[in-house]
Amino acid sequence: MSRYLYTSLVIVLLSAGCAVGPDYVKPTLVTVLSYSEKNPWKVVAPKDNLPKEGWWLVFNDTTLNQLEKQAVASNASLEAAYARLMQARAIARVSAANLGPSLSIQSSGGKTSYSANRQVPPRSTAYSYTTNSYDLPLDFSYEVDLFGKVRRSVESSQALAEATEASYNNFLLSLEAEVAENYYSLRSYETEKKLLQSAVEDRRQELNLIEIRKEGGASTDLELYQARIQLDTALAAQITLNQHSAILRHALATLVNKTADSFTIEIAPLTQEPPAIPVGLSSELIERRPDLAQAERQLASASAQIGVAKAAFFPAIKLTASAGYNSAAFSNLLKNSSQESSLIPFISLPVFNEGQNRANYESSKQAYNEARASYKQKLLTAFEDVENSLSDIRYLSEQSSILRDSVDASRKAAELSLLRYKEGVANYFEVVDADRTTLQNQMTDTQLEGQRFIASIHLIKALGGGW
Repeated sequence: MSRYLYTSLVIVLLSAGCAVGPDYVKPTLVTVLSYSEKNPWKVVAPKDNLPKEGWWLVFNDTTLNQLEKQAVASNASLEAAYARLMQARAIARVSAANLGPSLSIQSSGGKTSYSANRQVPPRSTAYSYTTNSYDLPLDFSYEVDLFGKVRRSVESSQALAEATEASYNNFLLSLEAEVAENYYSLRSYETEKKLLQSAVEDRRQELNLIEIRKEGGASTDLELYQARIQLDTALAAQITLNQHSAILRHALATLVNKTADSFTIEIAPLTQEPPAIPVGLSSELIERRPDLAQAERQLASASAQIGVAKAAFFPAIKLTASAGYNSAAFSNLLKNSSQESSLIPFISLPVFNEGQNRANYESSKQAYNEARASYKQKLLTAFEDVENSLSDIRYLSEQSSILRDSVDASRKAAELSLLRYKEGVANYFEVVDADRTTLQNQMTDTQLEGQRFIASIHLIKALGGGW
């Protein structure tokens, strides 16, 4: 009869549980229908799990595709981030295991000899004897989650695991973006180096021309010095660009998990335009940002911790039971007469730790408020990132259009100045000024093109990986 009583008690306790503390609800935060417009309110739902692999394919660059593939496959820091993700998932599984009972079998057996000279009660006689004991129990332990402490702990652990996954995805996106940024910066430098090489050849020809004219008395020492200064300045600029290019190559080598001496790549100058941005970008794209998902999952974990702290105010009930066989003779161990069982409930009541529990509860609520404020700030920062990238793309495009006209005009002015100098109707300072202006406009135009590619990459990253 007692067996049925124990069984009924367990069923009642298992079914009576409730979880104290707030049930998590995603915060209702402000977002926008379109950028730089008035905003309504809506519930933000992170969508960082949506597919966005291969966002760099919009650049239609085979070399970039290879670099991205190598980085994702072999980057050591990404491998470490993945290991952290696996750890977080394992911890979440450990926490979830606490929802169920614990069962274990601890069999034992042995022989014990007692001394005839051992201490015994007064007026008792001690005899030496030997006894055998064989035990085969099944031990059961279960914490009755009446007030949801275990369930809230599981919620918190699972949310943290999901936050770690979002952190991994954020690191992956940042790695892909860094590879693309370094690659297009390197291509911009290669274009500048090509312009400087052409300028160096022109300066050498001008220096030779002035040396010939000086021998004939048509040029002065000052013009000769100016020509040498122009050539040396261009050569020095070449060295600076080589230095910057080397640093970027080393960075790319590290990103793809290679040493600088083993990393080789052919870099072509920039000739194409950045990819066009689709008209009418939806603000919902920003919900795919993994850093937003990480902040939202951390908020969910903090909410669950409030329930854990709240449950500490209530009694904790734990059931322990044991059933099995015990016998002094191994041959009788599995007989019905050797069966034994026990059921012992434990109730723990918080009596003198009210102050500690209340402090923990207040701390968990403030941790939630902190996480919520952080989530709000990250959302606003995300919109700021998108707005900045869109502004950069627009203004850089406008600058580039104007500067290209200036490049054409300055090139024609330099050709006319050199022709006028050769015909003796202009001095060399006019040539120097025209050449300097032309090279500066060309270099600035190339830098703007590189910045336009970088701005496109920043926009893709700001939108969570693609549009």
